[in-house]
Amino acid sequence: MNRTRPPRGPDAAGGGDDGTTGSGRTTSRSRAGTAYGKALGLLARREHSRAELKTKLARGGHAADEAEAAIASLGSGALQSDARFAAALARSRAGQGYGPRRIVAELKSHAIGDALIRQALAELDVDWIAAARRQLERQYGAGRAVSPRDRARQAGFLLRRGFDGPTVGTVTRTDFGGEDDGSD
Repeated sequence: MNRTRPPRGPDAAGGGDDGTTGSGRTTSRSRAGTAYGKALGLLARREHSRAELKTKLARGGHAADEAEAAIASLGSGALQSDARFAAALARSRAGQGYGPRRIVAELKSHAIGDALIRQALAELDVDWIAAARRQLERQYGAGRAVSPRDRARQAGFLLRRGFDGPTVGTVTRTDFGGEDDGSD
């Protein structure tokens, strides 16, 4: 069987070697190597913050101005949004059993502003005390910590998970069912 190859070069129907089609549009092949193409590929997998994209593009050898232009273009096209990233990360971490302090710290590490962090946490609608109780039940079983040492161990666990002091105090002083026996 004799197969012929399609013509190549500037006269071919697909356009020239400059990455454009005959109509002047950029092909996906030429954009794949650009900062825009790389950033778009990253965003196709999951949400990224602007700062995270900038870091990954710099690591990939893209110039800072090219990376910034690509990120700005993605943002103006609503393909990248720090608000959407913050909401997704907060939802994910709350679902994994992390407390608000841990979520705030992680969002700040991604250079998310305070207003977006407050908005993301407000949209969660999580009962943090119930979430802390679930984490204790998962980690230690459905019993009450009897000794001060056990309570301290449980409190440390919840603090490391990112729950605040008042929530930890409330949860470790009550049984996991939510009833305080008043014996403090």
